[in-house]
Amino acid sequence: MLSAEQHSTSGAASASVETQRTLRIRELNDAFRHKLPRTSKGYRLNLTPGVASLGAAQVAQLLLSVRSFNDFSPDNDPHGEHDFGAFDQDDIRVFWKINAYDQWMQFGSPDPTDASVTTRVMTIMLASEY
Repeated sequence: MLSAEQHSTSGAASASVETQRTLRIRELNDAFRHKLPRTSKGYRLNLTPGVASLGAAQVAQLLLSVRSFNDFSPDNDPHGEHDFGAFDQDDIRVFWKINAYDQWMQFGSPDPTDASVTTRVMTIMLASEY
C-alpha cells in the first residue's frame, strides 16, 4: 500500500505525463493549423460544400483566419489541445475542427502524440452546416 506521500508523488507524476501529452497534441495541432493550406503526409484538410461554395478569395481569407486563430478558452478548448475554433468572418459563423485518426483513416489514432502513427484531419465548415 502507498503512503500518503507516495500516493501524492504518483498523482503528480501522472498529472505531469498528462500535461506533457496535452502539450504535445497541442503542438502538433498548432503546427498543422499554422501551415494551412499546405498539407503533407499525415495531414488532410476538408472544406465542406458550404465553405467551398464561398469562392477562392473568401476561402483564402478563411484559411488565414484559421491559421492565425488564438482565441482559445476553457469554453472552446476544454482539453487544451487546440483542436477546435469558431469565429465570424463577413457575417458568416465558421467552425474548424482537428481530429486525429490512424494512418489508414479508419479509426482514431492509437497515439495522437506520435505523428508517425497519426493522420490529422481538419474540417472547416459553416456553422449552418453543423
